[in-house]
Amino acid sequence: MDNRLKNKNTNNPDVWTAIQHLHKAIAAGGVDPKLLTLVHLRASQINGCSACVYAGVAGGKKAGETDERLHNVAAWREAPFYTEAERAALALAEAATRLQDGAEGVSDEIWEEANAHFTEEQIGALNLEIALTNFFNRINRTIKEPAGRTWG
Repeated sequence: MDNRLKNKNTNNPDVWTAIQHLHKAIAAGGVDPKLLTLVHLRASQINGCSACVYAGVAGGKKAGETDERLHNVAAWREAPFYTEAERAALALAEAATRLQDGAEGVSDEIWEEANAHFTEEQIGALNLEIALTNFFNRINRTIKEPAGRTWG
């Protein structure tokens, strides 16, 4: 796959600054970095973004995540490797990512389950991580960013 955007480094530096601020806000939200990588990975799998799936696995390993959990996040409902809090975050990620053609989105049940496990600040960070992941998924799918390369 050839990337349609050959030189991303010449783009507006304000965009990169804004993205860095979003990453700092997410990190300040108090969510375990390993969980953030699982959320990123699951949303990226749903959207079929190979670059972000690659980045999610690499980030998960860097954060100390196990291969077992990284490989099974696509089937998290059936896999025994995740806590109830992680399951609530993954359900939130899936529901917030699948907002197409009349999909329900985040139901009250999913929202209440997330609220049972996370503070409002943490839910804010999770929502921002999900939104930012979907943002990057859409950019990468549009420009055909291949797996194994990095931005910036």
